[in-house]
Amino acid sequence: MSSSSSSSDKVRASHILIKHQGSRRKASWKDPEGRIITNTTRDAAVSQLKSLRDDIVSGKSKFDDVASRFSDCSSAKRGGDLGQFFSCHSILLFVSLFDTALLFGPFGKGQMQKPFEEATYALKVGEISDIVDTDSGTHIIMRTG
Repeated sequence: MSSSSSSSDKVRASHILIKHQGSRRKASWKDPEGRIITNTTRDAAVSQLKSLRDDIVSGKSKFDDVASRFSDCSSAKRGGDLGQFFSCHSILLFVSLFDTALLFGPFGKGQMQKPFEEATYALKVGEISDIVDTDSGTHIIMRTG
């Protein structure tokens, strides 16, 4: 079985989201008032993610541990895993009244914001993306299935 997928397959991923001043929703599970996010520039978010990515790629840190500590997405409670039931502010295209969406299992095309989707589908299982920008903030993504 190939580690990459065809365009019709569903994928599974984990991510680390760092929100910043330009993020659509300036609050998170760890910063409900958005005080830190409002004062974080995109450049600062990118710098932090690059440093975190370097630690993961070098083996100094594990992706799920880093996601649990630093991600602004509530998927941090599952080590950044988006492949199971999750609640993550503003990352899906179909956002509910409370700006929270639910997803069961891997996701397919058209379910995530386009830059996130494209980056995830371009990865092989186990690979980690470079910085990905969406309306939600900046991400690094690890394809897990």
